[in-house]
Amino acid sequence: MAKRGGFGGGMPANMNNLMKQAQKMQKQMEETQKNLQEKEYAVKAGGGAVEVKINGKKEVLSVKLAEDVVDPDDIEMLEDLIVAAMNEAIRTVEADAAKAMSSLTGGMGLPF
Repeated sequence: MAKRGGFGGGMPANMNNLMKQAQKMQKQMEETQKNLQEKEYAVKAGGGAVEVKINGKKEVLSVKLAEDVVDPDDIEMLEDLIVAAMNEAIRTVEADAAKAMSSLTGGMGLPF
């Protein structure tokens, strides 16, 4: 009886190497994701009037306000500055993660 696929029942050497490379890449990606989650990012808005610090998990660690930005008659401006700083911090985390993952995948366009 003829063997199917011509592989002799086992994996060809190049398939075995491919599997090893995939496992290595997966381990590197896991390590990179862990390192990214542990990083902290500090972003300022309003010329430094508001500083937001977040980690790679996108958890807010702190918000610092310059005294001169705290105007009880203009709470809306302060709220806008905080939102702007937080959004910029999240974009910074996402860009850093995309850059780190892209360097691992060689730009293969894998979703993360």
